[in-house]
Amino acid sequence: MTATARSGTETAVLSAETAEPRARFTDLIAAEWIKMWSLRSTPWAFVAGTLAIIGFNVFTAYNDYSNWPGWDAKQKADFMPNWAMLDSFSDAAVLCLMLTASAMGALTVVGEYSTGTIRTTFAAVPARRSVMAAKVTVVTVVSTVLGLVAAGGSFWSTQALLAGRNTGLSLGDPGVVSAVLASALAAPVAALVGMAVGAILRASAATIGVSFALLLLVPMGISDDHHGTAVVDHLLPYSAWARLMQVVEKPANFPWSETGAWAVYAAWYTVCAVTAIFAVQRRDQ
Repeated sequence: MTATARSGTETAVLSAETAEPRARFTDLIAAEWIKMWSLRSTPWAFVAGTLAIIGFNVFTAYNDYSNWPGWDAKQKADFMPNWAMLDSFSDAAVLCLMLTASAMGALTVVGEYSTGTIRTTFAAVPARRSVMAAKVTVVTVVSTVLGLVAAGGSFWSTQALLAGRNTGLSLGDPGVVSAVLASALAAPVAALVGMAVGAILRASAATIGVSFALLLLVPMGISDDHHGTAVVDHLLPYSAWARLMQVVEKPANFPWSETGAWAVYAAWYTVCAVTAIFAVQRRDQ
């Protein structure tokens, strides 16, 4: 009995010594980073999306720059500062940014499910939540950089153009930094929406469609003229972005604060991150 017990103990110790160590979280982040940038669509989406966003904004600013001499005094007075700020990041630009970021976020999940490589990933690292947390970290970093480059480039180029009419804004003007950051951080919020929807649906077309509806179609279809619909409207990330772009608050039937708009950003990001991390825990591959 003693020899058998000793042999079993020695075998257990040997197995523990020869077993591979658990993957560190930094290793998971490195693996997800490599997987993301190994996709041909990622660098193309990053570059094409950034150029399209800046292009939309420069076109808008140039249009106002060209029309400025023909405007009356009231139009010129109304232009500053809110419309000048919107020239730096237009509705078309935020539409493009949100679609690009949400697609990038969604593909990190549904791309692996569609090819079946998710099975290999979870076989190598059974800690599914750690894998998804690494994905969330990488997507957050990449989409935030995308947003900062797009928003910063747009603001610099459009306001340099508008300065030719003495209507350009600077980062030192009240509310401008907050508005630029709101445009930049719309990217990680949209990316996490795409990830969360992708983790639930696991189908590319359905994920893109639902993400598009949540980010853009729903806010465009809801009016803030009544209290009930205004409450729903104020809970949406697109509406939060629109509120934060107001460097001077405009009259509204149901006004809301800048702090409330930032809280909506934070809530959507947090809920979507948690959803993406936990949605795969108890479901079959």
